Amino acid sequence: MIDEFYDKLLAMSSVKTVIVGLSGGVDSSVAAALCLEQGYHVIGVHMMNWDQTDPHCPQAQDTQDAKSVAHLLNIPFKVVDFSVEYWQQVFQHFLQEYQLGRTPNPDILCNQTIKFEAFKQHALTLGADWVATGHYAQLDHTHTTSVLKKAKDNKKDQSYFLAGVSCEQFKQCMFPLGSMSKDEVRAKAQALGLPTALKKDSTGICFIGERNFNEFIQQHLMAQPGPIIDTEGNSMGRHKGLIFHTIGQRKGLGIGGAGEAWFVAAKDTKTDTLIVAQGHDHPSLLSKKLSFSDPIWRQQPDPQYPVYAKIRYRTPESLCTLDMASKTVQFASFQRAITPGQYIAFYQDDICFGGAIINEVL
Repeated sequence: MIDEFYDKLLAMSSVKTVIVGLSGGVDSSVAAALCLEQGYHVIGVHMMNWDQTDPHCPQAQDTQDAKSVAHLLNIPFKVVDFSVEYWQQVFQHFLQEYQLGRTPNPDILCNQTIKFEAFKQHALTLGADWVATGHYAQLDHTHTTSVLKKAKDNKKDQSYFLAGVSCEQFKQCMFPLGSMSKDEVRAKAQALGLPTALKKDSTGICFIGERNFNEFIQQHLMAQPGPIIDTEGNSMGRHKGLIFHTIGQRKGLGIGGAGEAWFVAAKDTKTDTLIVAQGHDHPSLLSKKLSFSDPIWRQQPDPQYPVYAKIRYRTPESLCTLDMASKTVQFASFQRAITPGQYIAFYQDDICFGGAIINEVL
């Protein structure tokens, strides 16, 4: 039945077809509804990126919610399995980075390799004119290249997670929620009676779910215990494995005593040593310069305007000097807990013109 309906859509060339990535959440549900309202023929496609037998992953419920939304909107619905691609291109990279003592961002890599590569290419083979997702960001296709802009809702803006996606990958893509606030999206979903209207937003790393991170990572990587020292070289105890710690971390160090809290300042993978510092703003946690690798540039920055960058999703953008030749960034003010393996996104005004992997703190 779906295939027959889909063939009819393709025959009606005057009406554009949008394939929406229906995740099973409220955002993609409203994105699909908005595309319908704008006169597009809409098809919902749900991506399965993880093993459905994993009891800690809400994949089965998300699939059912996506199907329910498609049924209510009366649109065709398909499920596509990208779990092999996700394992090879996202999860294995995630493990390799942790083994090297770095802290990767799998959500950004998923956007690069799965959502705007494997999923988009699959959608185009199905005959899509456009591919839509529920991201909070804006795409401007009126220029020679696709311009990524921040969402209207600054609190929900997801341009940081899209900073590593290229102009070519953004072609034929749209973000229907870019000009809406989260409250407006919830209200729209309730007005339409969508079953996801009150569904809680997903948080954290998707494949870990609600389980304990340390328990999860031990299933895939061997932990190597080692010494904990402070920035002066004094012994502070022992850790169970560098894979359990990231720069700036406070919890789980097992260091008591009087005074301010202790934080992870650095990791020496050659000696399996964890270096800690006392105090939230200890000098060892602060830096103004970093190097980066694997940059993605959608536009060249305009020399007439200042460049800003953010080193993690919840960190405010900071004024900086970007040297593309040496692949370094010099910030005007100290940045706390710059973390190798994480992503840095670059902005001018509301345009996110590029991004890269943080390589080293200088």
